[in-house]
Amino acid sequence: MINKSSFSIPFSIIIILIFTSCSEKNLVNENKVFRYNEHSNISSLDPIYSSTLRNIWPVNQLFNGLVQLDDSLRTKPDLAKSWTISKDGLEYKFLIKNKVFFHKSKTFEKDSTRIVNAKDFEYSFNRLKDPYLVSPGSWALKNINSFKAENDSVFVIKLKKPFAAFLGLLSMKYFSVVPFEAVNYYGDRFGKNPIGTGPFKFKRWEENIKLVLRKNNLYFEKDSSGKKLPYLEAISITFLPDKKSEFMEFAQNKIDFINSIDSSFKDQLISIDGNLKKEYSKSIKLISGPYLNTEYIGFYLGDEKSQIHSKKLRLAINYAIDRKKMMKYLRNNIGYAANNGFVPLGLNIKNRVNGFKYDLKEAKKLIQEYKTENNKEKIELKLTSDANYLDIVEFIQRELQKIDIDLSINIVPASALRQGKSNGKFEMFRASWIADYPDSENYLSLFYSKNLAPNGPNYTHFKSSEYDKLFESTYNEQNSTKRKKMYQILDSLVLENSPIIPLYYDKVMRFSQMNIEGLTTNPVNQLNLKKVYKK
Repeated sequence: MINKSSFSIPFSIIIILIFTSCSEKNLVNENKVFRYNEHSNISSLDPIYSSTLRNIWPVNQLFNGLVQLDDSLRTKPDLAKSWTISKDGLEYKFLIKNKVFFHKSKTFEKDSTRIVNAKDFEYSFNRLKDPYLVSPGSWALKNINSFKAENDSVFVIKLKKPFAAFLGLLSMKYFSVVPFEAVNYYGDRFGKNPIGTGPFKFKRWEENIKLVLRKNNLYFEKDSSGKKLPYLEAISITFLPDKKSEFMEFAQNKIDFINSIDSSFKDQLISIDGNLKKEYSKSIKLISGPYLNTEYIGFYLGDEKSQIHSKKLRLAINYAIDRKKMMKYLRNNIGYAANNGFVPLGLNIKNRVNGFKYDLKEAKKLIQEYKTENNKEKIELKLTSDANYLDIVEFIQRELQKIDIDLSINIVPASALRQGKSNGKFEMFRASWIADYPDSENYLSLFYSKNLAPNGPNYTHFKSSEYDKLFESTYNEQNSTKRKKMYQILDSLVLENSPIIPLYYDKVMRFSQMNIEGLTTNPVNQLNLKKVYKK
């Protein structure tokens, strides 16, 4: 790692020099290995444990499921050639593609391979629900009544109740197909010796040092011109634990790509409008777009004696926060001010709800009404967060001072924050919701009364019979246009009752070397490398 203090010239100039020299080096140093660093390390390559991006990214290179998402979050065939859905929305029947092979492995006869069939999906789904394997993705099966391979080509899933977002749910890597031969052979070591069907196959894993994946020459997909995928020969993943060191590796062209940057480099590279500064435009590529993540402050409404049980107080706080100012000066507009409800950008919603815009006059009016009605002279609140968002909560603290609210800040470890918000310990808490699957229902489920924490994601303990009735009716609506209108009404009800303060919708920020082609971005921040190549 470069020591900033050991140079007499400004650090920003050093970064420019590094990137300039790296771009010149790339002209004579081309290869077919894609290199990136995973600072959080990787715990398992078994798809039933792919609950975080650190595991999801490599698993996505190694495995396939029934369906996949394109960069616009449309559901496309993967190993399912086609499917049909019954009129009542309860039965999904998938026709499995012919001649898709597992990676060659010693776990098959004669160190060979075999064709994937519907029974492999039945086996893989059974692993996901096996209580002894304790998969964090087992929840995704809760609405499945049964699943069965009718024969080698047809796989049938029956639901307990209609669920229009089910195909999107199946795109999660938990539902990837695995061969029983490899699982039987490796047992609990399968996560370190994965065998799948994906564009890349497992080659080598040196703990805490490097993971290497190689091109799968048996891969079934081709590009639009008929050329076999993938283009790359290999993927090399290192495990430097420090984001600053990761950035310096990228600056010296030792890795090809980084996902976001350490905050200490943010102002060096990113302008206040959220774009790459001009001086780096010839040495770095920036690909950005909406990310299905909403950052918010939650109010715990489970205590009816608490002052934040007042809707008028919660509305005042929402109007008092200048979200656009917050994004501009604290995050260089890496993200979008949450002025359109709880459901984030990126879900192809044409008519979004009108959320809270900064209105200090309205906020003061509501606060004065609240004080008069409740005979209060002073309002004191406590907001709990972890240290990573200290600048955000301090900004909120200053904003609320303008409407005569004394907000104290309680900083706790991330683990304590998670536990406390689940148990109703904090009257106000910072939180975020990253989509499990690309449907508004996933966000709106946080306000369904049957999902009260700690047994569900309703951390605010918001309850509304009107909301519940409409939310439940979305499951039976198969028409996507009608369902989206229902989602819009639900999102409006969330704003009207204000159990939360939506802060901002996150943004995917991908930085790559100039010779990387075919790298795209998508709202679920999935890393797809099968069409990536180097010039």
